[in-house]
Amino acid sequence: MLSRFLGPRYWQLARNWLPTVGMWSAVGSVGLVWATDWRLILDWVPYINGKFKKD
Repeated sequence: MLSRFLGPRYWQLARNWLPTVGMWSAVGSVGLVWATDWRLILDWVPYINGKFKKD
C-alpha cells in the first residue's frame, strides 16, 4: 500500500534509511529509560523483573 504513494526513487531512499532510523530509535529508547524512572520501565522486562522484587 505504501508503494502506491511512494515512487521507486523514494522507496529506495526509505529502504536506505531504515537501519539509521532503527539505530536512532534504539538509542532514543535507551535514553528514555535512562532519563526516566528506569525501574518503572524495566519492571515490564521479564528477566529483569524478577531481579528487583520488592520486599
